[in-house]
Amino acid sequence: MKSILTLITIALSLFACNAQTSNSNNMNEKIILVAYFSATGTTKAQATAIADVTKATLYEITPATLYSDADLDWRNKQSRSTKEMTDENSRPALGGKTINAADYDIIFIGYPIWWDVCPRIVNTWIESQNLKGKTVIPFATSGSSSINNSQKVLHSLYPDCNWIDGKLLNGTAKSAAEWSITVIEL
Repeated sequence: MKSILTLITIALSLFACNAQTSNSNNMNEKIILVAYFSATGTTKAQATAIADVTKATLYEITPATLYSDADLDWRNKQSRSTKEMTDENSRPALGGKTINAADYDIIFIGYPIWWDVCPRIVNTWIESQNLKGKTVIPFATSGSSSINNSQKVLHSLYPDCNWIDGKLLNGTAKSAAEWSITVIEL
């Protein structure tokens, strides 16, 4: 009887170990993309930290014409960024290399907050991809705005995505990395 109990205990232990390995492998099988737009480098630092810790592909959303300091002057009503952001239909052209986001299971999208939403170049990129049914997690950087309105707008514009609430990442790269691990484990 004692040997039967020992065998059952061993069998249950092996089953439990195998189940934990399977769950761990399923998480490791997720293919992750961190796509970001960064005009000044702030969002890039957060995106890099997320990609490093999640073993994700890092992809920069690049406009066909890079933004100059004058383009980014939000106080100038004639600046490029002001003109783009005051026109909800503006979709600046993409430049740089391309990537197929459909090849990924989880997609982090990072951007600075401009006029309480994501920059229009991010909309251009999202609309150039097939994100239907994909798990999409926004993250943003900002000197004064929260991420809440930009998430709300993204959810309404692209309802076919499986949106997970994102986060404003103005802290350290370490805190961005910790948050990203937590959110993909949900």
